[in-house]
Amino acid sequence: MAAAVCGCGSSAPALPPLHPNRVGPESIVTSAAQIISAPQGEIAVLQQLGVDRVHVPMYWNAIAPSPNAVHKPHFNASDPADYPAAGWAPYDAIVRDLQGTGVGIDLALVDPPPRWASGPGAPHPATQTEWRPSAVDYGQFVKAVATRYSGHYVPPGATKPLPRVSFWSIWNEPDLGEHLAPEAIDHSQVEVAPRYYRALVDAAWSAFQSTGHGHDTILIGELAPAGIRSGAGVGDFNSMPPLRFLRALYCVNSSYQPLRGAAATIRGCPATAAGSAQFAAQNPGLFKASGLADHPYPQGLPPNQVTPGEPDYAELGDMGTVETALDRMQRDYGSDRKLPIWSTEFGYQTKPPDPESGTVSPTTAAYYMNWAEYITWEDPRLASFDQYLLVDPTNGIFATGLLTDTGAPKPAFYAYRMPIYLPVNKTTKGQPLVVWGCVRPAPDAARSTHHTQYGLVQFQAGGKGPWKTVQRVPITNIHGYFEVRQTFSGSGDVRIAWTYPHHGQQVYSRTVVITLQ
Repeated sequence: MAAAVCGCGSSAPALPPLHPNRVGPESIVTSAAQIISAPQGEIAVLQQLGVDRVHVPMYWNAIAPSPNAVHKPHFNASDPADYPAAGWAPYDAIVRDLQGTGVGIDLALVDPPPRWASGPGAPHPATQTEWRPSAVDYGQFVKAVATRYSGHYVPPGATKPLPRVSFWSIWNEPDLGEHLAPEAIDHSQVEVAPRYYRALVDAAWSAFQSTGHGHDTILIGELAPAGIRSGAGVGDFNSMPPLRFLRALYCVNSSYQPLRGAAATIRGCPATAAGSAQFAAQNPGLFKASGLADHPYPQGLPPNQVTPGEPDYAELGDMGTVETALDRMQRDYGSDRKLPIWSTEFGYQTKPPDPESGTVSPTTAAYYMNWAEYITWEDPRLASFDQYLLVDPTNGIFATGLLTDTGAPKPAFYAYRMPIYLPVNKTTKGQPLVVWGCVRPAPDAARSTHHTQYGLVQFQAGGKGPWKTVQRVPITNIHGYFEVRQTFSGSGDVRIAWTYPHHGQQVYSRTVVITLQ
């Protein structure tokens, strides 16, 4: 992964090569409570930002009838008409309101399950419904959702079908015990949550195939990036390192060889070579999914750093390791797939407003976000760059938003709308620097106006005085990215400017300081 480079000495530092044909990652914002309660207002902000897609969790227990009942009620769980209309209503509104906006949806079908779909033995069965959830029931739920959003389904009392959804995620952070439990048994030595998740993926995959969604984008994983090291500590409800989880999911050992014998059986894996030969055919979702979704939070570190001594993490700086592991597991079963990796949660908790778990200042968060997006853009295997959340929670905890809970923009708002990053920000006079950036709203503006949009690279000599446009860059990339070389007259500040064509407001990126020696 790329790191910031400091030019030292009198010679000009080496610049990275330009990548004129690189498409770059799709932009995603993960949203939850706000978009469910007030979709139109939030969608307007997403459009203003130029977001490609919004990741929306659909909570199983919010849709299911009698979610607190011990026994499953009598209803056809595969038929969307047999679910309470009130549960569907906010999601129907989101899907309808997004249609024609240019913002797509990733509908994540997530926990918690209704109590009647959880398995026996939970320490607190009334509240820990993520305990051994029924894959059969989950598959029926997925079939109902997929039928409803097939593009052909007309709800009772409606006159036209609901829009089609064609982008899905299966579950949320199954490597965390709060989302899928138990995680591990036998003093945390035997991973069992991957076995339950494998069954959930199989059931969901079958449901999508049977409802006309077989060619949709379907993501598996949705993994949290960190966990308790193997051995004592994972237990029922703690967290498992994501690569350890993936190895058990794909039935391989720590050397990435297929499990055999009792070690395989206890994890729900084929115990013999003959059984392994059928594994890919029996679990098509693990091999034919559109990609692996990861939440590569860097734990408050700069985005090119990783947590020391944790080889099984999946932070942004670990992506090379994750890609290699995925490829090895695919090859074990005769597949040469190189699964794309989708980031569907990423962000920095800021202090303020979070006094306890905030890790960086709002200004540092904005800088780290742009750096992280540059790292993501550099890796063609990474299919998306995600921002979690749009709005800070009202309690101030996990304050990763672009807006405060009162709706005021944080520095991250401007950084997300127009990222800027200079991989080298010091050079000698007369030598160019690479300016990488993105005018995220520009592609939508170009489509609506039928005119090419331009990002302006601007320079302020010595960090004071007037800003001058030094390069006018046509935005032709479908996601708004550009990368150019620019020679500056001296030290000073660099930013990107762009003007919304419909109302004429000029907006700016954050500012980057450059030094010429």
